[in-house]
Amino acid sequence: MVFYLVIALQVFCLYHYYKNRGSYYWIFVILFLSALGCIIYLIMEVYNKRDAEKITSEITHIINPTKKIKDLEKQLQFSESYQNRVNLADAYLENKDYQNAIPHYLDALEDSFQNDLYVIKQLIEAYFNIEDCEQVIVYAEKIKDQSEFKKSRSQFLYGLALERLGRFEEAETNLRAIDIRYSFYEERLIFAKFLMSRKKPNEAREILEEIQTESQHMTKPNKRLYRVTIQEVETLLSTF
Repeated sequence: MVFYLVIALQVFCLYHYYKNRGSYYWIFVILFLSALGCIIYLIMEVYNKRDAEKITSEITHIINPTKKIKDLEKQLQFSESYQNRVNLADAYLENKDYQNAIPHYLDALEDSFQNDLYVIKQLIEAYFNIEDCEQVIVYAEKIKDQSEFKKSRSQFLYGLALERLGRFEEAETNLRAIDIRYSFYEERLIFAKFLMSRKKPNEAREILEEIQTESQHMTKPNKRLYRVTIQEVETLLSTF
């Protein structure tokens, strides 16, 4: 039993390390110092009292990723409420099970007494991940006039869907909306690539240079989080 607990701790620590892009030496600490290495990593990189419950939840999710879904399925069977259905759909989406998430979101939309904005934004995310660009556009256009849609990830995905269907001018308009300083780093990198593909290298370079400058003022957690993005920005800048 102790052996499996140590393995579970190592899996969690490596998962956390991968998500947060920590220092490379932590891999050796976690693997070669076993339980002691995990404890050191948790104390140094993860743990505080407010995060204890979250850590426990994430470990459970790694060991048994379907447990949360099964629990929510039982809740929905007990009470077929709007919120229970959305919670289950969200769990499927989080688990990248988009084909099961979509029907539950669609069922939730039938409840006309609820605010559909959140559900539609989640549908846009799910449809984009199964590369159903037509449906992304259908649902994005239901909410595109709402203030919450402006400068959001949903608008960004709408822009990408438009690009994939060859509607380049509309795509650029919507992708440009997320070009906001000190935010949307990955999205702005994608937008810069879009501009390069549309033969607008000067605009693309300006965005890349802004991201590079902003990266110098990032907190350490954000530098770890966006390390791959920053490296790609620097690689692209070296091609100009």
